[in-house]
Amino acid sequence: MMKQVAKKANQSSRSRTGESALARRGDLAPERVAAILKGLDEAYPDVECALSHRSPWELLVATILSAQCTDVRVNMVTPELFQRFPTPTAMAKATLPELEELVRTTGFFRNKAKSILGAAKKITEEFGGKVPQTLAELVTVPGAARKTANVVLGVCFGKAEGVVVDTHVFRIARRLGLAKGDTPQKVEQELMKVLPQERWISFSHQLIHHGRQVCDARKPKCDRCNLEQLCRSKDKTWES
Repeated sequence: MMKQVAKKANQSSRSRTGESALARRGDLAPERVAAILKGLDEAYPDVECALSHRSPWELLVATILSAQCTDVRVNMVTPELFQRFPTPTAMAKATLPELEELVRTTGFFRNKAKSILGAAKKITEEFGGKVPQTLAELVTVPGAARKTANVVLGVCFGKAEGVVVDTHVFRIARRLGLAKGDTPQKVEQELMKVLPQERWISFSHQLIHHGRQVCDARKPKCDRCNLEQLCRSKDKTWES
């Protein structure tokens, strides 16, 4: 009788901790990475870029404005901005004070206005008024560092030349043990080695949504996280 009770207890324990066992096999074990990707697919099956845009140019500008600013605020600013200056050619003719006033509420508005004006002139003069479609070309555009370039390439052109690592991706990738780097650049290189290239684009969008909705920087909502059993982060707030 005791053996039967013990057997049932063991079976129940194995059922409850199946995903926890994956976590113990090594952070970068293929089956664990696959389980994380599956969990993200289940939680965020149809994620899209949160920045409102109608063209690669609009997304480029919106992404530049999103630095140290919420997407909600950027989406409040860009309609009037693009109504006044709908194309790179039009914006290249704007004055810096005009742009500064339009983007003032996004923070660091002087630098951002300077960047988008420089981007407009660069794209107009060197790329025929069209946003370039390669990483090498995009990073030469003022304000378009590697993260911004990856956003535009992935969302608008479906090109996965890298992984977008914003504050959410940086934080959660490290919490999940998928990366250990202390800079976004290092984390990106680690993720590119761990993730299938066909997942680079969707993975970033999913982690960004996860960071906003569940995996908060200060107090993650671990009791609501479908990746909780795969996570061994030291700052977990709840454990099953």
